[in-house]
Amino acid sequence: MQRPFAKYFLSTLVVLLVSFSAVAQKFTTHAVKKGETIHSISTQYKTTPERILNLNKEIKNVAELKPNTILIIPLDAKAADSKGVTVKTTAGNGTDESKSIIIVQEEPTSFISYKVKRKDNLFRLSEKFDVSQDAIKKYNKELYSVQLKKGMTLKIPKFKKMKPEDNPFDNGLFEMYTVKPKETRWSIVNKYGITIDSLLVLNPDLSKLDTYLASGQELRLPKKAGSTIADQTSQLFISYTVPPKKGFYAIEKEFGATEAEIKALNPEVKDRGLQEGMVIRIPQRKTDKKSVNTENFNFYEVKQGEGEYSLNRKLGLSYKELLALNPELQNGLKAGMVLKIPKDSNGDFEVKNSLIIENVDLVSKMNLSTKPNLVFLLPFRLDMINVDNKSSASDAIVKRKDANYSLGLYSGALVALDSIKKLGLTVNVSVFDTEKSVEKTRALLAKPELKNADAVIGPLDSQSLQEVAVRVGQNQIPVIAPLPAKSDISLSNVFYTVPSDTDLMKHMFSYVKENVGTENIVVIADDEHKATKELIVKEFPNAKSLQLVEKYAMKNKIVALLSSSQENWVFLETDQLNTINSVISVLNASITDKRKIRVFTTNKGKAFDSDKINHTHLSYLSFTYPSVDGEDKNDSFEAAYKRMNKGKSPDKFARRGFDITFDVLLKLAYKQNLFEASKFVGETKYSANKFNYTREGAAGYRNHSSYIMAYDEMWIKQLD
Repeated sequence: MQRPFAKYFLSTLVVLLVSFSAVAQKFTTHAVKKGETIHSISTQYKTTPERILNLNKEIKNVAELKPNTILIIPLDAKAADSKGVTVKTTAGNGTDESKSIIIVQEEPTSFISYKVKRKDNLFRLSEKFDVSQDAIKKYNKELYSVQLKKGMTLKIPKFKKMKPEDNPFDNGLFEMYTVKPKETRWSIVNKYGITIDSLLVLNPDLSKLDTYLASGQELRLPKKAGSTIADQTSQLFISYTVPPKKGFYAIEKEFGATEAEIKALNPEVKDRGLQEGMVIRIPQRKTDKKSVNTENFNFYEVKQGEGEYSLNRKLGLSYKELLALNPELQNGLKAGMVLKIPKDSNGDFEVKNSLIIENVDLVSKMNLSTKPNLVFLLPFRLDMINVDNKSSASDAIVKRKDANYSLGLYSGALVALDSIKKLGLTVNVSVFDTEKSVEKTRALLAKPELKNADAVIGPLDSQSLQEVAVRVGQNQIPVIAPLPAKSDISLSNVFYTVPSDTDLMKHMFSYVKENVGTENIVVIADDEHKATKELIVKEFPNAKSLQLVEKYAMKNKIVALLSSSQENWVFLETDQLNTINSVISVLNASITDKRKIRVFTTNKGKAFDSDKINHTHLSYLSFTYPSVDGEDKNDSFEAAYKRMNKGKSPDKFARRGFDITFDVLLKLAYKQNLFEASKFVGETKYSANKFNYTREGAAGYRNHSSYIMAYDEMWIKQLD
């Protein structure tokens, strides 16, 4: 079954990333000295300013370099004579020895003629032919002025492959660094005083599609000639004009400088005392480099055109607070700077992988010239349903969960497609029935619609999902899993929309910690949930716990754990109907004017939804749990759904289908690439679902957003 929604296809993707191709070229490092410029440094190393800037792209202001910045310098024969050039470099052992390096600029060994296809872009071509985008442009000059287009014939250069032993980096100038748990690229470049671009040049194996770092991963990082990062010490000072009524105590509180330190640095203060209008020197406190990690800081990259006021408002910090953490700000605010921000800062932002990102209004950021190709692969089971007999078809759909889920998801998706059309976005939509068959799914993968897709929603079963992800992953096509799914292999292109049980548990722990006061925390768990009980006790060390060793609850032991002077917050961890009913019956009967009880669980399984459970008791106990789905709202989606479905109300699958489809299309209209959008877009919220994807290495993209729900007077309400 195929449902056309528009006539056009997605235009060529905008090239956002620059790839690195290893050629026979050597590198060194240079610590900028006061008064040096890019031009003077390039002359010293017989290279060009452009090539230095190409390796250090975050250096925005070429006229003003910050002292002690460590630059990556290409030892470039292109700027010297054809016989090679002798370059004097300082040996890494701290001596005054010098050595000669003969540099040879590599030229292509041959060229490949390639005709550009519709889905091609420079990034994909550079990956396919293992050359840099700059190299492709160099031998196809028209690409400097026009975009890559279908039908173009390109000359692709081929280079001699570098042997593993041909290390372009002088080991005397670099050291290998082992990534510690929770460290990020931003914390590491901040520690070593280099830029993100320099990090990528030094470590060409690092992915340019994401910012992932694994604990234990080794990185090549620079050390200054004759020393190490740890050996470098210098004292910086702030010039400060004393305001009215400012004393030593107030200055110490603001800057951390004692009265003795101020007097030692400012003899006039020792002689005359601290006076209004005096310009004094205050020692600038250094941040402990070892503490620059994701446990202590988040990081923010300064945008073009941002000033002090907008930055203060966005980050919730005064400029002096920012300066104390980021001394480089004394040289001015520059686009591309990566600033350290305390973990507990509150501002108009979200945090993703310890990087502060702005809240993005996706609707206002839509590029309406984009025409995404969207494919649905769902098990409608038309092979098992007689569509000519309405009554028979209706009965079959009710009995078949796969068909029921699929129709629910797709009915919601149709509302999303209608809504996106009204916003002015044209979409190509293709819909196929997988029949819950891996063989049928494999056959569908040969369809041209799959090869040209910008995103695929489905299939629902894990085996078919794995088959699709592997096949379309060769073309860098994202696959969205609408329901919980597992895979035996890593699927780096899959977006898992359903948060994991671990994420749900973490959300519950976070909610309880934010709201707990003097409550008496109790954990009741059966044998199958012993591990969960231990995790809860680890999070709440003062909690009392009870392991249920009998089939039914042990009334006297439960009551003995309850307090009459404190409110009781009870975690109930079990999937057994009889156990749930027995425990909540005991707890409900134990409620008095003096004894208040509230029940929680970290994972609300199907047993809690059973008709056999006394939901009145759960309501009295304010039963609270984490959930993938939020509260059903009488919102614009519901109104639109009823209009399109003869007054029928949407179920949770229809809401999920709408939310997933609308989210995918808005992100495609924003960045034309779902992988790219996931870097820049934080949490998004729709009718009943929230999405906040984080790439977890080769394991794909995981949604970490969920809700905290609670029973309240026979209603289920959304708390968080």
